[in-house]
Amino acid sequence: MKMGKGIPLNDQDRIPWLCNLHDILLRDVASGQHVVLACSALKKAYRDILIRGKDGASPKCDETGKDKHPAEVKLLVVHLSGSFEVISGRLLKRKGHFMPPELLESQFETLEPPSAPENFIQISVDKNLSEIIATIVETLK
Repeated sequence: MKMGKGIPLNDQDRIPWLCNLHDILLRDVASGQHVVLACSALKKAYRDILIRGKDGASPKCDETGKDKHPAEVKLLVVHLSGSFEVISGRLLKRKGHFMPPELLESQFETLEPPSAPENFIQISVDKNLSEIIATIVETLK
C-alpha cells in the first residue's frame, strides 16, 4: 500500500515480509520442492534474512528453534543488473503494477549488489529473455 502511494519502504516495512518469505522457503524446501522466489532483496541484510531468518533465527523468523541451530535455506541470488535509464524505460511501459516509476530512484539508492562470499550470479538485463533463462538454468545444474 505504501509503495502504491509513492512512499518508499524502509527496513521496518521489509523485514516482516522477508521473514515470511524465509518461512515459506523453509516449508517448501523441507517438503522436497525446488523453489524459485522473485523479489527485490536489495540489501545483503535482506538476502541474509531469506537464508537464515531474522538475526539467524529459525522458522517463524523470531522464535528459537528446538535444536538451537538456525534453519538455513540454500539460496542462489540472480542479480539482474541494468542501468537506471534502461530499467526506468521498462518500468514506464508496465501497466497496473503496484510500484510507481517514481520509486525507482529509491530502489537504486537502497541497492547493495551481491558480492563474494554470497552465492550469486549477475546477468545484464540487456540480454534477451532466453539468454537470461539459459544462464540461470545452466548455473543451477
